[in-house]
Amino acid sequence: MSSDYALPIPQNRVIVGFGGVGVDLLATVPTFPKPDSKNRTTDLKVQGGGNTGNALTCAARLGLKPRIISKIANDPQGRALVEELEAEGIDTSFMVISKEGTTPFSYIIIDNQTKTRTCIFTEGYPKMIPEDLPRPRLLSALDGAKLAYFDVRMPETALLIAHEAFNRKIPILVDVERPREGLDELLPLTDYVICSEKFPQAWTRASTIPRALVSIMLRLPRLKFVIVTLGKNGCIMLEQLADESPLLEEIDIDSDLESLSKSKDDSTMPTIIASSITRFTAEGIGSVCGRLSIGTAEKIPESEIIDTTGAGDAFVGAILYAICANFDPRAMLPFASYVAAANCKALGARSGLPYRTDPYLVSVFAPRW
Repeated sequence: MSSDYALPIPQNRVIVGFGGVGVDLLATVPTFPKPDSKNRTTDLKVQGGGNTGNALTCAARLGLKPRIISKIANDPQGRALVEELEAEGIDTSFMVISKEGTTPFSYIIIDNQTKTRTCIFTEGYPKMIPEDLPRPRLLSALDGAKLAYFDVRMPETALLIAHEAFNRKIPILVDVERPREGLDELLPLTDYVICSEKFPQAWTRASTIPRALVSIMLRLPRLKFVIVTLGKNGCIMLEQLADESPLLEEIDIDSDLESLSKSKDDSTMPTIIASSITRFTAEGIGSVCGRLSIGTAEKIPESEIIDTTGAGDAFVGAILYAICANFDPRAMLPFASYVAAANCKALGARSGLPYRTDPYLVSVFAPRW
């Protein structure tokens, strides 16, 4: 395919990602093993993994130039991991390679019957510490970056990098699975949050996800948006926008989400249902001005679903590209949902990631850029 028929290259496509990398040992089985049983695999693959490694691989395939900061060991798994990242166009020169120790790895069992995956993670050692990243090297890694990404691993080093990015006015995106050490210090520096379905209520103690989103926005006034991923049920996004009208209508956010949900159609491809700019209220919490959106997921026939490993990382990688390419937020969610769905149609967290020449991405999203 002609290089002209592709997603546009953003003016500044350099991003920096810090967090987890590792090796995934993936085994597909007819059904999940019962205790004290023997099973045969129907497919097997060894591939690079880790939230940051996966998200940056996705971003690289879409046209960005990622730099990765992480730590591995100088063992066969670590060397293979670096080679794989470099083959994708990711700058690994800022990775720390320990002469001794073990590179992180995961056993991943994919159940063909239920289309679920189970991960068994083994941490690598030694872990990365701030002393592993001298200041001149850190400044070089951040030089000219459009965006910085964190998966909230290795908190002391994450905070070191985030504070420097913040001081250099580099926007920060944080991908949050659950409350972790260092998260409360990292989030006030953050411009964008993508989180799991369980995180908003776990972090805020609010009674519903929409109410939790209002609480998050009030606690983190820097945030431009927070996206909650819901797997096959799509995602919810709350954008924080300037309140330019004193006459802006106030609406209970739970009620508005319920109203938006009723507007979903039967489309098989990702869509978005967005509210108007509104002042959203949550009783006992407060109010914020913004726009609430529901992003639907692609309806993948069950026969086409191979493995959901890394679908969330693919979604994050697509959002990284969309921010750098200045996508309208209302195009961003369907774009990221399509990329995440494509990744579910192959084994492993990276095999199904689309490239910037993907015909559907180009035909639907390139004209909106």
